[in-house]
Formats: sequence, C-alpha cells, structure tokens
Amino acid sequence: MEKVRLAIVFYSKSGTNYQLATWAEQAGLEAGAEVRLRRVAELAPQAVIDSVPEWKAFTEKIAHIPEVSLDDLEWADSFIFSTPTRFGNMTSQMRQFLDTTGPIWAAGKLANKTVSAMTSAGNPHGGQESTLLSLYNTMYHWGAIIVPPGFTDASISKAGGNPYGLSVTIDQTGKIVEDARDAVFYQTKRTVQFAQWIKAGKEALA
Repeated sequence: MEKVRLAIVFYSKSGTNYQLATWAEQAGLEAGAEVRLRRVAELAPQAVIDSVPEWKAFTEKIAHIPEVSLDDLEWADSFIFSTPTRFGNMTSQMRQFLDTTGPIWAAGKLANKTVSAMTSAGNPHGGQESTLLSLYNTMYHWGAIIVPPGFTDASISKAGGNPYGLSVTIDQTGKIVEDARDAVFYQTKRTVQFAQWIKAGKEALA
C-alpha cells in the first residue's frame, strides 16, 4: 500500500500553532505518512507586522515554509489544521484560504479524506471548542471524514480534555500551559491511521 499523504496546514502569529504543527509533522512521519508542512498566507499589512518586533521576527523565522496551495489539498489523503482562536472562531487568514477551496470542492477532490484540527487561546474558555467546530463546518461541506480525538487516549484528558481536537492555553509568557505534545502525537497518528484504513479498504475492494 502506498504511504498516506498528510498535509499539515497552520496559521501562527507568534509560534504556538507552529509548534503544534511541527509536532504533528513529527507524528505523521512516525506514523509512516508522507508529510507536507504548509502555512497559510499572512493577510496583515507588512507595516503592521514590522511595528511589532516579535511578530516580524516570527514571520521571518517561518518564511522558508511554503504557503499552502490547493494542490497541497488535492495531493493529500489526510489533513491536520491548526489555527489560533479569534473571538471563538478561526483566524481570518485561515478562513480566507478555506474560502478559496471551492473549485476543488466542487470537483469532489476533497471528499473522503480524513481531517482533524487543533487550536489555541489565551485562556481556558476563550472559544477553543467553537473554533474547532466552526472549522469542521467547512469539512462537512467537503465531504471529508472528521477524526476527533474524543476521549480515546489518556493524553487527551491530560492536555485539557477537548474531545473535538487539541486546544492549548497560552500563559503570559507565551508558553503552552498544558503538556500538549503527547496529545498532538496521538491525534495526528489517529487521523493518519483512519486514512490508512480507508486506503486499505479501497484497495481490498478494487
């Protein structure tokens, strides 16, 4: 059986969701997947970014990572999305990218692929769950197969207990409060495993 192709798509302003995405990249490789790590395009004006030294430094740090394209979504069998929470919703950068997927959605090129998502916020009740659910609304329209972590592994409860997908809280220093790495690895490997089962099932029925 060919390797599952995993696309990890993230937006990150200061590094939290980049960290989650790089953990997901490591987990996908451990699970035997072929992995593409991709960032969504930044929409903020460069003058605004330049006015915040930490933001400017981080955008320069991740500049080597390719921006996500529709080709990446068409290529993949499985997706992990990671986005900060903004007023209980995904970032405008992530929303803008998802709004460009209409042509390949209409062609049926996003159906039957597995997907899971992660998010972050500055406090434990900052809208993480609604952010994940709002992102999944798009995937329902795609016909993708959402693979939530649920409470199927102890790492999920240890990382905060969000059954819809990993969510982390950022402390005043910008560090991830929860011990989230194990949960990211579990959620990613679970998502890849479902894609492997789908591939194997298709081959068996061919």
